[in-house]
Amino acid sequence: MSAPAWPVRLIFRRTARELKAEFDDGSSGAVDFVRLRENSPSAIVQGHGSGPKPVQPPVPTDIMVERAEPVGRYAVRIIFSDGHSSGLYTWGLLKRLTADA
Repeated sequence: MSAPAWPVRLIFRRTARELKAEFDDGSSGAVDFVRLRENSPSAIVQGHGSGPKPVQPPVPTDIMVERAEPVGRYAVRIIFSDGHSSGLYTWGLLKRLTADA
């Protein structure tokens, strides 16, 4: 099994309302802020345990990223303009979200 790709650059593009990520394996991609917020790994969004995900209100189309904080060497905490800030976006999750966009 190969090692996971590490981000070499995360660019929060406010005008485009997207996160562009570049990884050490040469890949890159982008994900819009709405999709990023909808896919928050927090228990509030994903639910607790193996049950169904809780119903979420729609994410505003004008959602912004206020700031991002590194968490160790494995993740980033993203603080959104709607106040949501729980959930840690691991490098693997960011790679999947930016690749699937």
